[in-house]
Amino acid sequence: MNVPAMQRLLAELRQSGISDENVLAAIGAVDRERFVSPAFAERAWENTALPIAFGQTISQPMVVAAMTEALRVGPRMKVLEIGTGSGYQAAVLAKLARRVYSIERFKPLSKEAERLLISLGIYNVVCDVGDGSRGWPGQAPFDRIIVTAAAEERPQALIDQLGVGGILIVPVGRDPTAQVVERIVKSESGLQRDTLMPVRFVPLVSGPLPVLGQG
Repeated sequence: MNVPAMQRLLAELRQSGISDENVLAAIGAVDRERFVSPAFAERAWENTALPIAFGQTISQPMVVAAMTEALRVGPRMKVLEIGTGSGYQAAVLAKLARRVYSIERFKPLSKEAERLLISLGIYNVVCDVGDGSRGWPGQAPFDRIIVTAAAEERPQALIDQLGVGGILIVPVGRDPTAQVVERIVKSESGLQRDTLMPVRFVPLVSGPLPVLGQG
């Protein structure tokens, strides 16, 4: 791990308003360089999104930190992540939660993330290949759900799989230039929604899995 670069990133996150020391510690404990393509290794600790395979991205660290902070994860919680990607967000969540369930449409991405997480000694992440818009009904309810792709509208299937007192963090918006992260808190009396920040994510795709991703 490039410790000076990691420390510079953490300082930048603090200056940008991230104050949860548990979240900052989790980001500092996960070597982002392991989760990016070798071609981008020198940029791993920059506060920027980077491309990974199948047209997906590893999110900007500021976005990972802000969404994770808003999720308010506790050490006994069961978390669902939609969009495994390279596994970076799952690795950060794994430092904070009891168990993380992560769904990815592209089988090669899922298998590579699973292999990488195990090689890093992260054993409390369960990976699966599937349609993330449907969630993971067999493991519901979840204490927390985080979506790392933009839904065109609030995903009802995920809201249904959220336990009472649970929090869903999801980017919403059809127009990539007008997406916002929403926090949805589920209570006995209904849902409370807050808009957190503008973002730009790849779209949350539903439907049959890509043949390309089955090899």
